[in-house]
Amino acid sequence: MLHVSPIESNFSRQLQNLSKGLSELTKETLFGGAQPVFARCFLSDASNQYDLAKPAMDNLLDCPVSYVQQPPLDGSKIAIWLQLETDVLCPDELTDGYERNGYVHYYSVFNSSFLGKTESSYTQTHLLLNAYERKLDLAGCSIADNCLRTWFFARDIDCDYKGVVEARKENFQINGLTKDTHYIASTGIQGGAADYRTKVLMDTYAIKGIEKEQIRYLYALDNMSPTYEYGVTFERGVSVDFGDRRRVLISGTASIDKSGKILHEGDIEKQVSRMLDNVQALLHEADCDFGDLMQIIVYLRDVADYQNVKKRFDEQFPQVPTAIVYAPICRPGWLVEMECIAVKEIQNPQFRDL
Repeated sequence: MLHVSPIESNFSRQLQNLSKGLSELTKETLFGGAQPVFARCFLSDASNQYDLAKPAMDNLLDCPVSYVQQPPLDGSKIAIWLQLETDVLCPDELTDGYERNGYVHYYSVFNSSFLGKTESSYTQTHLLLNAYERKLDLAGCSIADNCLRTWFFARDIDCDYKGVVEARKENFQINGLTKDTHYIASTGIQGGAADYRTKVLMDTYAIKGIEKEQIRYLYALDNMSPTYEYGVTFERGVSVDFGDRRRVLISGTASIDKSGKILHEGDIEKQVSRMLDNVQALLHEADCDFGDLMQIIVYLRDVADYQNVKKRFDEQFPQVPTAIVYAPICRPGWLVEMECIAVKEIQNPQFRDL
């Protein structure tokens, strides 16, 4: 996570400072020649910032970059989540893929503004998923077999999320993704684009060359109900084993109980505690714990809760790169949600190393 200072300066100056830091970071030998393979820019005002941010990032990053209006709550106008990998082979320019040790990884960014003046989040979501299917098909992949993670950003979560949920469910049904097979680890959260017509943004992550035996979905049923019981279609998390490590992708997780109900309505401190309990239960199912965390994103509905939540995360995860952003959650009663990535060293000689 890259954060900017001083936060009192205007966007151009903050972008300049962040770009300088990003340039230095990507040249550092500290990371053993690691290259950026995906980035997400959290913007405070996408309509006025995208046209400045995009050329700056294009100049610095040769990888897919997602731009989402989710204001960083430290008071800055921009922050960046940057994914770095070593030993990256030639990118696949057609599908934005990169190869490493026989696996081809595809981070994809979709902005529905290219679809035209459609007004429905339902229609936009269908069109985005159809576009993603075509892109995966070009790479010899499919949503069911290769996609491991999605992010859906709704411009107005309280109005637009229902259309996202319905369209995703219908698309997944067509692609053989049901409660009897599996869904995909996902975050569905508020996030805006520069184009006012864009009601839905979608980011995705897929791997080609992975076997079904390497993938295990996480449920934590003692803490949370299956998602399909309350009408949504995603997995709580996914654990992926490679020869040398386990990578765990935890979906957006909130203060929910095993009946699918919101716990501790109106109490941010108790919601944070329950949310962390749920995340820990998912990690334990993958034989991981908080000590394996590599990255955290926290979403808040009420900006007034920032200092309280930041203090908790600073105390509990002082060494974990973290972004806390303004992004209302899919139910008004949920005040906070988080997602994270964990990595644990293991030995699986039957699989190739990552």
